[in-house]
Amino acid sequence: MRGALLLVRRSGALRDSRDDDDTKEKDAMTHGSTRAPRRLAVIIGAGLAATLVISGCSASVKPTGSASSGTGSLLVAADNGSPTFTRNFNPFSPSKRTTANIIYEPLFVMNTLDGKLVPFLGTSYTQPDAKTIVVDIRQGVKWSDGQAFSAADVVFTYELLKKFPALDTTGVWQHLASIEATGSKVTLHLTSDDVPAAGIVLQIPIVSQHLWKDVADPVSATDEKPVGTGPYTLGTFGPNEYKLEKNPTYWQADKVAATELVLPAANTQLDVVNNGYDWAYAFMSDVQNTWVKAGKGNTYWFPPGGTISLLPNLTKAPYNDVNFRKGLSAALDRTSIANVAEEGYVQAAGQSGLLLPNQKAWLNPALPDGGAITQDTAAAAGFFAKAGYTKKGDALVGADGKQLTIAITTANGWTDWLRGVQEVQKELQAVGIAVTVNQPQPAAYQQAIQNGDFDLAMGSFGGTGSVYQDFNTLLSSEFLKPVGTSTTANFQRFSDPKVDALLAEFKVTIDPAKQKDIANQLEQAMYDQVPVISMFYGGLWGLFSDKSFTNWPTKDNPYATPATWGNNPLLVLTNIKRVGS
Repeated sequence: MRGALLLVRRSGALRDSRDDDDTKEKDAMTHGSTRAPRRLAVIIGAGLAATLVISGCSASVKPTGSASSGTGSLLVAADNGSPTFTRNFNPFSPSKRTTANIIYEPLFVMNTLDGKLVPFLGTSYTQPDAKTIVVDIRQGVKWSDGQAFSAADVVFTYELLKKFPALDTTGVWQHLASIEATGSKVTLHLTSDDVPAAGIVLQIPIVSQHLWKDVADPVSATDEKPVGTGPYTLGTFGPNEYKLEKNPTYWQADKVAATELVLPAANTQLDVVNNGYDWAYAFMSDVQNTWVKAGKGNTYWFPPGGTISLLPNLTKAPYNDVNFRKGLSAALDRTSIANVAEEGYVQAAGQSGLLLPNQKAWLNPALPDGGAITQDTAAAAGFFAKAGYTKKGDALVGADGKQLTIAITTANGWTDWLRGVQEVQKELQAVGIAVTVNQPQPAAYQQAIQNGDFDLAMGSFGGTGSVYQDFNTLLSSEFLKPVGTSTTANFQRFSDPKVDALLAEFKVTIDPAKQKDIANQLEQAMYDQVPVISMFYGGLWGLFSDKSFTNWPTKDNPYATPATWGNNPLLVLTNIKRVGS
C-alpha cells in the first residue's frame, strides 16, 4: 500500500491514510489511543467528572429525543455537523456524510481486528495467482429504487474511479490494471504481483450504473438522494439532525435490527451520557463511573487499535546506533507508561511489531516472551555502554564527558500522549538521560514527523488489519526520503535491504504458511533492530447501551471494531439484535 500513514491521531489506533472516510479515516494515523479524528473534551457533571472525547464524529450530538428505548431507533454518535450538516452522500467525496458508507456497500468489509474480509456485494473471491482477483458477485440484490444490481455496476464503479482519479481516494488504481465482468464474476487484473492488494481494492463503495452514468461531474456531485444497496436509506434530513431508515428490500434485511438510525449534528457536554446514546466512540476517563453507572445497560469495549511507539530518527546519532535504541527500550517500564497514559485501559506492547492479541496467530514463537520487553536498568546500562555512554554520578555521559540530552516530540493538546511522554521522561532521567519535551501544534507536529525534523517522537503504527501493510508502511524503504523531504510512512527512516526483500516476497506470496514464515522474520527484525520502540496499544473506545440492542462487538465476540465510521458500521448494524427478539 502506498502513501499509508498520515500523522493525525485518533486516540489509539492507526489506520491507513488512504482508507479515507472523510477525515475520520485519516485522523488515526499517528495518534495513540484511537480516539477520533476530531476530539471533544466534555466534562460530565453531578459526580460524573470526566473527559469525554467523541470520535468518528465530533460527537457533539444533541438529539431531539426522537430515539427511545423499544422503538427500534438507534441513537448513534457517528457523524459530525461542523456545526451543522450539509447534505452530501457522494460516497467518494472527502466531505461526505459518514453514513454514505452505510447506504452504499462494498464487495467486502475488512474486520481490522483479524484482517478477514467479510462478504457483502461479493460472496467470495479467489486469487488464482498473485496478479489476479476473481470475485463472485451476489445475486438477487436490488438498489433501493428497485432496480436490479449486477456485476455491470461493479465494473462501472471501478471504471468511474479510473476516469475521475479524484474519486479514487483509496488508491485503487495504483494497484489495478483493468477490470472485467463475465456473467456473475468480476475479474480484477493487478498491475503487478500484489496479493495484499485484495484488502484495498475490494472495499470501495459500489454505485449504480443506471443513475451515476448520467452524473456529469461525479467529483463535485453531492448525491442528495442516494440510492444504494445497503441496509439503510436516507430518511428525513435537516441541518441539526438526520435519520436513516431501514431498507425494506435489503438483501439481508432479516439481520438488520434497528428500524432507523438517528444522527444529531452537535452535542452539549452532557448529551452522550444524559440523552441515552446507544452507540458512541469516545474516551471517557473513569469509564466505570462516568458511563457504565450512568445508565442501565451501558457497556464498553476498548480493544487495541494500533501500537503507540517512540520513533527514533535513524538519520541522527545516537539514534542510528541499535545498541542505543536497545538501551532506551530496556530502560522503559511499558506497563507504567500505558497505565499513566491511558488510565489502565490498554496493555503494554511488545517489540514484535504485531497488534496483540488481534494478530496472535502470526506471532513468531521464537521471540522471547512473545516479544515483550521488561524494564531492566542493568541491561540498559550495558547497551548504552556499547553505544559509548557510561554513568558518571547520576548522569549518562558520552565520550565528551557531557550528560546526554535528548528531545521527545509530541503534539500539543494530545494529553494522553503527553502523559506517556512525561512518564518516559521520568524513567529515562532515572538512568541519567536529560529529557526535554517539544509540543508543537498538531499540524506542525505532523510536518516535523513527515520531514524527519525530530530526535525521538511519539507515533503510532499498525491497525490496518493486514500484517503486510502494517510492516510495509513501517519498514519499507519505498517511503524513505531525505530529511527535509516529506514522507507518508516510515517516519523514522529505516532501511534494510533484507527487510525490503522480505516485504517484496510477502507481497507476491499466496501460500498462508509461507506468509507466516515471512512475517516471523519481519518480527525478528523488529525485535533485533528496534526501528521503533513499541510502548503500548492504543485503544478503540467503544461505548454501547444494551437497553434496546444487544450483541455489540466484545472481546469474546470480536466480529467488528467499535468504530462508528468507514465500512465498520456495516458489520455492527447487521449483527446487533433488538432486546427481546
